Order: sequence, then C-alpha cells, then structure tokens
Amino acid sequence: MNQNLNNDRMKQKTDENIRYCAFLRGVNVKGTNMKMADVCAVFEKAGMKNISSVLASGNILFSSGKPVETLKILLEKEMSAHFSYDAFMFLKSKHEVETILERNPFTPEERFHIYGFVGIDGVAEILQTEFEKSKKTAGEEAQVVTGNFYWKVPKGNTIGSEFGKILGRKNLKDTFTSRNMNTFEKILKKI
Repeated sequence: MNQNLNNDRMKQKTDENIRYCAFLRGVNVKGTNMKMADVCAVFEKAGMKNISSVLASGNILFSSGKPVETLKILLEKEMSAHFSYDAFMFLKSKHEVETILERNPFTPEERFHIYGFVGIDGVAEILQTEFEKSKKTAGEEAQVVTGNFYWKVPKGNTIGSEFGKILGRKNLKDTFTSRNMNTFEKILKKI
C-alpha cells in the first residue's frame, strides 16, 4: 500500500514537470493586442506553473500535469474570457518542438524565411494541398515531413504571396498557426 502511494506521488511530481509551449494564433496582429505578462497571468490563474513567454507573438512556456486536450480547452476558454476574443492555441511538448526543428527539410538561406506550422491533426496535408494549388514565387517551397508542414518563402513575400493569403482564410483560423524557425530555436533554448 505504501509503495503504491509512493508511486502515485512520484508520478504526480513527474507529471507536474511536463513542459509545454502554447502557440497562440493571431496575437498582436489585426487589432488583437495583449502584453505577454498579462497572458502569463491568465495561465497562472488557470493553474499552470513555471510560466514565461518567448517574444511578443504568443509563445507561452509552462508546466502542467493535466492532459493536453484538457489544457487546450481550459486555456482557450480562460484566454477568450480575459481578452474578449476567440482564442486558438496549439500545445507542443519540449520533445515535439525539438522534432519540428530537427525535421526542417530546408537549408537556411539569407533571402528566405522558413516557417514551421503547428495545428490540428491532418492540417499539414491540407496546407500542402493548398500550397500545391497556389501560384508560387521564385524559390518558394513547401514540404510535409512526418506530419509537420514547412514553408520556405522569399523575405518580403510572406503575406503577399498567394499561399500567404490562403493562410489568412477564416475557415483555417482554428486549425493551425506558424512560426519562423528562428522562433522555434528561441523557444527550445528556454523550454
């Protein structure tokens, strides 16, 4: 009996140390302005631990022992209520962030941005299909690697490219968000 209690306590202690990054969609763009300190306060109020932010684009690091599905629902609800907007976020563990970085199929080039996408199951294939149908600029590429979608686009063309405009469609807003690969590197250093 004492051994089971000990095991349960060890499991609880381990679970509380699971590190996540919440990738919020649409933060500090198109009139949705928020300070990361305020966002971190919402996470703390929701019971998260060891909270910090990376950049002002909605990358919140935290620890929790709750299941990912529960966390997503809870945190989106709290964010929506606090900031009076429809919050969408995607949670990734430290290992998943590492995987996104390791599997990047593109070599960094000075003239290009490389983006990694996080989202719902199956969104990588949807994005790849949309990319294949869109008109491309010179050097623009996309690829799905083990369920992750990556996009390489010339600097200055991210929003102006045909695919960039597709990414802004309202019917896709709750399915994904993206970050520059440099942002993933900064997150991994802090997570």
